[in-house]
Amino acid sequence: MKNILVTGGAGFIGSNLIKKLIDEGHNVTCLDNYSTGTNENNVPEAKYITDDIENIIKLKIRFDICFHLAAQSRVQPSFDDPQESVRVNITGTTRVMEWAKINNVKVIYAGSSSKHHDPSDSPYAMTKFLGEEICKLYKKSFNVNVEIARFYNVYGPLEPLDEKFGNVIGIWRSKVIKGEPLPIVGDGNQKRDFVHVYDIVDGLIKIAFTDINHSDAWELGTGVNYSVNELFKYFKDKFDVHSISIPDQPGNYRQTLRENDDSIKLLDWKPKDRLKDHINSFN
Repeated sequence: MKNILVTGGAGFIGSNLIKKLIDEGHNVTCLDNYSTGTNENNVPEAKYITDDIENIIKLKIRFDICFHLAAQSRVQPSFDDPQESVRVNITGTTRVMEWAKINNVKVIYAGSSSKHHDPSDSPYAMTKFLGEEICKLYKKSFNVNVEIARFYNVYGPLEPLDEKFGNVIGIWRSKVIKGEPLPIVGDGNQKRDFVHVYDIVDGLIKIAFTDINHSDAWELGTGVNYSVNELFKYFKDKFDVHSISIPDQPGNYRQTLRENDDSIKLLDWKPKDRLKDHINSFN
């Protein structure tokens, strides 16, 4: 049994992670300012501290492991408030690293597959890239035990049905509920590696409890990608909905696909393609 901190634990991925950690018998504390997380995601057996990531140094509890998920985590909102992306994703991550150095805590940092594209495409991509670089700095220069878990396009239970902070599946689910057409950005041929949150959680826990150190990052993607048009077909088959085209957006990559198989080969991580089944499970 470990004492574990999950930053951003009231969000989509964090709440799924906390549930699994509780099931495995760990003591879990969440640090979240609830800017995008919600009380509805709280797990009764966990402890919740409502505070900003910059104040992590104030924590008096002794932790063995920290999953650092707190972030400004969407591309388009980062254009609206780039300073908040810098504050949370760069300054916040630096505070986590400094806290981990002082307290000898292993950290698993939630990186982003946007690292494989030009970071200057968006404030989100740049600040998540720099977050990774800060982790590598503290790992090399200060001997902090930190591993990077690089996420692809995560979906699954508790995904936010939010037209600003949701991913494409969450945005479309919100539109279905409202009876509105589903927006397809650009030509819809851009492809995404969609990975189920249960696989993300499994990967995070495997990374946390291995002694293997990765020189770069553990890639958590399914290794299969779908175009947005293919995703729309799944929605249309399920809900008989229509689409509407909207102009292409900055930071809209043509493709994401897992770059290496290290998590599979070294950690025995076994992601599953559950995309169609997930969409068909919607009410």
